[in-house]
Amino acid sequence: MYIVPTPIGNLLDITYRAINILKKVDYIITENIKHTSILLKKFSIVNVLLSLNICNEHKKTKKYVNMLQSGSNIALVSKAGTPVVNDPGYLLIKESYYQKIRIVPLPGACAAITALSASGFKTHQFCYEGFLPNKHTACEKKLFSLYNETRTIILYESPKRLIKTMKLIKKIMGENRKVTIFKEITKKWENIQHGTVKKVLSTIKNEVAWKKGEITLVINGSNPIKPNIISKKAFKIFHILEKIMQKSTAIKITAKICGFNKNILYNTIIKKNIT
Repeated sequence: MYIVPTPIGNLLDITYRAINILKKVDYIITENIKHTSILLKKFSIVNVLLSLNICNEHKKTKKYVNMLQSGSNIALVSKAGTPVVNDPGYLLIKESYYQKIRIVPLPGACAAITALSASGFKTHQFCYEGFLPNKHTACEKKLFSLYNETRTIILYESPKRLIKTMKLIKKIMGENRKVTIFKEITKKWENIQHGTVKKVLSTIKNEVAWKKGEITLVINGSNPIKPNIISKKAFKIFHILEKIMQKSTAIKITAKICGFNKNILYNTIIKKNIT
């Protein structure tokens, strides 16, 4: 089975080897038949397309493994980019290894890696987190868990949630944390914004264009500094204040009284709530 990356926007980004494989295999398994058909038509490729998506992955995996065991050569593609990276196919590959079927990965397009290379942040160590949780509380906890992450962080995000997510990053990681946001990377309407969270948020929040398209968000890693130790006295003051006012206001007042940075105090309190 061949794992074949396809373009994430510009169809000319496909490799000669990928085209050759897609022409020669017996079947092409794809996340989106309609989308892949456009790619095949562009390069005059005629082949049989089979479906594999999040809805039928468990059901179809055994069928496709049987086809591979019978001697068929199959190419696995996603809607765009490198298969399995935030897309279906993991179960098929796992089962194929179990059945001793040869797996042949091809290099090619991947939005996360393409964005990382142009982020302006360190690339020798990074972590890929995919999409953040949909629910606000879970999203907040996830971002807090990444607060002290020293590696460059790569996320995918929906354009509908982008502004909300950026505001959460500002709240939890601070307005001076640097980010690079990529909209429709490699496509005609590609747009890249780089700078502090405050600056980038100010640029995109009123731009209608940022409400559409595919978004890749790269966050600069945290500087490894010694954490401020919050005293028991500070927590005591905070707990008294939060009974008579909003938590955010209580944090600001406590931080001012005790001489702490309000973001550090906020993150410490959130962590205690998590654990």
